[in-house]
Amino acid sequence: MRIIFEERALRAMHQWLTKFYPEEACGFLLGYESGDTRTITETWSATNISEENRKRRFIVDPIDYLRAEKKAAMDGLSLLGIYHSHPEHPAIPSEHDLAAAYPFFSYTIVSLLHDEVADTRSYQLRGEKFEEEEVQTQTQTQIQAQKSIKKGEG
Repeated sequence: MRIIFEERALRAMHQWLTKFYPEEACGFLLGYESGDTRTITETWSATNISEENRKRRFIVDPIDYLRAEKKAAMDGLSLLGIYHSHPEHPAIPSEHDLAAAYPFFSYTIVSLLHDEVADTRSYQLRGEKFEEEEVQTQTQTQIQAQKSIKKGEG
């Protein structure tokens, strides 16, 4: 399992998450899937509507979820996952993250230390536990070249 972030999408995700430090922030991962590889070409920010300890919890606004689904469909992409921050904590899933997870999605977690990105990791739920995905970053040009090769154009 591998997840490739287009550099611009990764930068936008990091900027959104650091904007809300020291609270958890969240959003969606949009892109496409080929075999065991997911390529994230866009991120879509969401509102954390949690009413309890927002430094340790997030709840995605259901209206934002519907908007992200619509945005993905309009752009010819798929909604592949959710991202969120762990302020002052490692980029590993919490028990709360596990309890709220669905099997299909990728769950990207960004550790923020002193309002700066410390680590970015991603996971998929397999059975009753998370399995880590290999995280890579590529430029838009690299991603387009790989798409062309897979289509037999290169």
